[in-house]
Amino acid sequence: MPKCDLSGKAAVVKNLVSHSNIKTKSKAALNVQSKRLFSTALKTFVRLKVATSIMRTIEKMGGLDTFVMRQSENLLSKKARAVKKRIKKVLQV
Repeated sequence: MPKCDLSGKAAVVKNLVSHSNIKTKSKAALNVQSKRLFSTALKTFVRLKVATSIMRTIEKMGGLDTFVMRQSENLLSKKARAVKKRIKKVLQV
């Protein structure tokens, strides 16, 4: 199942409830897109799998760099952690 690299969001298990109250398990897949996001600190594009809801949040926060720097380490994927490490290295110099 697809999973967002930046937020850790994944598919959700839900119940479809009929009129007779019969519950049937179902999965609600997350809308994940493979996107090239521009990092102003690195001055390059970074390819990540991102949920569309997170894309809106990135735009609201002012860009990829600010979002990644504010995001918790345990929510990020390995690829996103590497990007965060590279951004930290550039910003400290």
